[in-house]
Amino acid sequence: MKAEGATRVDTKHNLWERLFNWGGLLAIHLGALVAFVFYRPRLVDVLICVAFYWARMFAITAGYHRYFSHRAYKTGRVFQFLLGLLGTTSTQKGPLWWAAIHRRHHRESDKPTDVHSPVQHGFFHSHIGWVLASDHEEYDPSEVKDLWKFPELRWLDRFHVVPVLAVIALAAVFGGARGVLWWYCASTAVLMHCTFFINSMAHVWGHRRFDTTDDSRNNFWLALITMGEGWHNNHHRFMQTANQGFYWWQVDASYYLLRALAFVGVTWDLKKPPARILEEGLRGKPAPYVRIDEVVERAGQKARAAAAEVVAGLAHPADAE
Repeated sequence: MKAEGATRVDTKHNLWERLFNWGGLLAIHLGALVAFVFYRPRLVDVLICVAFYWARMFAITAGYHRYFSHRAYKTGRVFQFLLGLLGTTSTQKGPLWWAAIHRRHHRESDKPTDVHSPVQHGFFHSHIGWVLASDHEEYDPSEVKDLWKFPELRWLDRFHVVPVLAVIALAAVFGGARGVLWWYCASTAVLMHCTFFINSMAHVWGHRRFDTTDDSRNNFWLALITMGEGWHNNHHRFMQTANQGFYWWQVDASYYLLRALAFVGVTWDLKKPPARILEEGLRGKPAPYVRIDEVVERAGQKARAAAAEVVAGLAHPADAE
């Protein structure tokens, strides 16, 4: 099947899809809250919760992001499917949708049309509001025509709920209510927010080694909790690389695992930034960290301006025709 001949994939008007977005997110967070308040975790619960977090974080960072979105390395069809399958259990939809939306973000980064720019739309929308909205459910298969040719990926993308339900069922069978709440809900809630912090924080908090056209930033702390995704300014300067930590001191756990997989032949042709990019970064003087209070003040200014417009409209209503 050719992507050029396919219609747009639209779940915007799919009631079940929207109920899954809202209901699913609410259930995950309520489940995590119940786990922390009422179910004291056993050692096995903590170990599975943490392991499932890191396994799925790798599927998002090395799979959905670096492989499906940017094709930063090569792998076989089986491992490609496994990356997509594990990625769907993160409850962040399918690999084709994710890649299409992310490629769109790079084309429009920090512009008014950017899907999740905190500079343009504020913290809440860039963090999770855009996921709850129905504006970004649709994508054109031509945006991911290099992936559309694989029927198994199209199946995963269409039925991304199935692996999620399978994980919940397995957790219930082997762990009961405690297993569902800790192994899935708590792990998934933390995974979601750590992933979403790259959208909401990595364009306002951190330093800028490269002078890019957007406001992307590098952040060591975000890199730690997301296996290397926090080197976001690096990534926006040269996005086609398997490593986002360009220099030896920039911790990038996803890349270390990709290198290990390359050693045993699972992955290959891992792309790295050219020497000119590395030299450019070393020559540049990193910009200072953005203060969080400045970000809050910026959002407050926008809110006050919007409120002033409303008040002005009420005080001076347009004449009726």
